[in-house]
Amino acid sequence: MEEKDKNLNIITNAAGAPVPAYEDSQTVGPHGPVLLQDGFLIEKLGHFNRERIPERVVHAKGSGAFGVFKVTNDITKYARASLFNEIGKETDLFIRFSTVGGERGSADTVRDPRGFAVKFYTDNGNWDLVGNNTPVFFIKDAKKFPDFIHTQKRDPKTNCPDMTMAWDFWSLNPESLHQVMILMSDRGIPYTYRNMHGFGSHTYSMINDKDEVVWVKFHFLTNQGIKCFRNDDATLMSGKDPNWCQRDLVNAIEKGDFPSWTLKIQVMTKEQADNFKFNPFDVTKVWPHNEFPLIEVGVMTLNRIPDNYFATVEQAAFAPSNFVDGISYSPDKMLQGRLFAYQDAHRYRLGANFEMLPVNRPITNVNDYQRDGAMNCSDNGGSSPNYYPNSFDDIYRDPTYKLPCQPIDVAIADFYDRNGGEKDEDFYTQPGILFRDVMNDDQRDQLIEVLVNTMGQINTDKRDEIIKRQLDVFAKADINLAKRVAMGLKFDY
Repeated sequence: MEEKDKNLNIITNAAGAPVPAYEDSQTVGPHGPVLLQDGFLIEKLGHFNRERIPERVVHAKGSGAFGVFKVTNDITKYARASLFNEIGKETDLFIRFSTVGGERGSADTVRDPRGFAVKFYTDNGNWDLVGNNTPVFFIKDAKKFPDFIHTQKRDPKTNCPDMTMAWDFWSLNPESLHQVMILMSDRGIPYTYRNMHGFGSHTYSMINDKDEVVWVKFHFLTNQGIKCFRNDDATLMSGKDPNWCQRDLVNAIEKGDFPSWTLKIQVMTKEQADNFKFNPFDVTKVWPHNEFPLIEVGVMTLNRIPDNYFATVEQAAFAPSNFVDGISYSPDKMLQGRLFAYQDAHRYRLGANFEMLPVNRPITNVNDYQRDGAMNCSDNGGSSPNYYPNSFDDIYRDPTYKLPCQPIDVAIADFYDRNGGEKDEDFYTQPGILFRDVMNDDQRDQLIEVLVNTMGQINTDKRDEIIKRQLDVFAKADINLAKRVAMGLKFDY
């Protein structure tokens, strides 16, 4: 033991053996050639070639921090989830903020939705609330997601981002209007991650100790106040400091200026949902606050920056399918697709055992029969059985965690039109209200400026067709919106 302690500071290879020459390759004579038998040279170069794991297809560039969630209000009549069961109870968490469309090297201050993903390390397993800084999304069926993201990435011919693709897709999918107007508004470029709200966006369910189910929306409201970049200022910052938001988060927390958000929920009963004026599971729409007021739950405070970015922020794996008892899914079609897609993405990017990584590991025991796979960093179950049922261990199923049955409206499976019927066909009322009643004059001016600028970049022989189609969409929300955009584009409408 004393000999081992004496060698604590000696450089070794990955197998723990001391390395006598760290910078110089083994050669034939002082000038070479280099010998293949220099094992550490091969190890060092081989590892270097593999330092970059595949980046996320979306949300590739992000920032993260550890923190704590503290309950400030009793919501146990809605949810039996253990993290909510006592006022003052604290639960550790990890959060990752991100841009959506850009690659890892892109700027933090681009016009793009911001990811807002929170992993709660509860005493009953991990709960991942994986949302954005907007309460709605562009589409409401996951089958359209790959097509939508393709329009936000690079043109397959030029390998450049192209507003033609984006506006072509949006104009053909009027359900995107609500999110497009938020993206193109002053809220489209948050000043920092600390100065934006976060939303679960989807409708989820909560279950209480009587097995009563309600539908719920989650809102994280920033306590630092909303602050956003104007378009020109954001462009300048992209060149001056493309890592502005990452740097701001690190600096704020390390100097003790801990950012916080108040978690609030909206609650809708099954009866209210059945009789509501639109589909409450449509992620392109919001629930009116005057009908479903915000109810405070607690406060999330971020207080520690990870010691190693790659080990935590880059390897953090959030999945909407990670629920805990008392919180569950809904019929939201976009959410239903995400229940599969996120776990599958992590298995591809990080391997089948990504949940074993420290940042993803729950604080509770993991008792399962999954074994083997690349990068298994546990004891792989030791000598215990890898099948169930068996006669040798005492692991059992607890039926008290069973979800209550959810009735299905119809007994017909079909490929339903994306509009989904009369309740889903109104893509225009809420965007119109946003433009006329929620935005002030300056915000409307900023929106028009960005719409004109981005639509002016449409570059195709179908330019007039795309612009006309999008103006028709705007006009159904608000005729003045369409007129002002047409005037800015000098387009005869």
